[in-house]
Amino acid sequence: MTQASKHGTKFGRSSLKRSPENQASALIEAMPYIRRLRGKTIVVKYGGKVLVDDKLEQSFAQDLAMLQLLGMRPVVVHGGGPRIDAVLQRLGKKSSFVQGMRVTDAETMEVIEWVLAGEVQGELVALINRFGGQGVGLTGTDGALIRVHKLHMLDKGDPGKLRDIGQVGEIEAINPTVIKALQDDGFIPVISPIGFDADGQTYNINADIVAGKIAEMLKAEKLLILTNAPGVLDKNGKLQGELNAHQIDALFADGAISCGMLPKISSALNTAKNGVNTVHIIDGRVDHSLLLEILTDQGVGTMILG
Repeated sequence: MTQASKHGTKFGRSSLKRSPENQASALIEAMPYIRRLRGKTIVVKYGGKVLVDDKLEQSFAQDLAMLQLLGMRPVVVHGGGPRIDAVLQRLGKKSSFVQGMRVTDAETMEVIEWVLAGEVQGELVALINRFGGQGVGLTGTDGALIRVHKLHMLDKGDPGKLRDIGQVGEIEAINPTVIKALQDDGFIPVISPIGFDADGQTYNINADIVAGKIAEMLKAEKLLILTNAPGVLDKNGKLQGELNAHQIDALFADGAISCGMLPKISSALNTAKNGVNTVHIIDGRVDHSLLLEILTDQGVGTMILG
């Protein structure tokens, strides 16, 4: 399979029924991928529009249950930006971001913990279990999973100046022991990106960065990052099927990659450079995007090469 064939066709939603012959062909097409990926860890970052679309959320949970049934070892790191924004708006607080990172004061941190570790995580675990998988929820404080220190951002206008963006953490260490134990017992870990420091203070962490670091520590076969876009687009809106480090630098330089895409692309590139075999940024708005990306010759996004 060439990389071009992996990304040459963009799938959309369809109500068309396949003939029995086409259904059989689809199953046969999946066979080499199932054979190669059985027993392998696949880390998925889940968030964006999928979180506020019941149909997409259900298809995502079905995909996870199917991957587990086929012998793969999925791990989920989820975000929750749209839901956090909605709660903050109801409280009369305006969301603010610096280079794609959410500015997090104490009140915002309380909302983040409630939305992520309560609402989003609980819904996803329940859906996975409903569709025959075995999901279990974690935060970075469980099993000392994610240790952090306070992140200070460099000011883009004044590189010598650091900006304080509140309770936002930079990862110091990942302890994957609890994840591996759950995988070995047949569970799908569902991780909220909340870490802790040496004093036990909790911090918000960008979910894309957490997913990348966990993929590295678990020596995952794949990292898939779901987005609200077809993948990575250039300045003219053209989908990029593959990107290497040099091409990504050019997209950063001309402003094609900005805002919320900054941590996604940076994390994806670092992960690709640090031992994860394939990293994909895929269109989470497509029904069953995980299965399409993992088990078919066509893809729904961009592959990042180290």
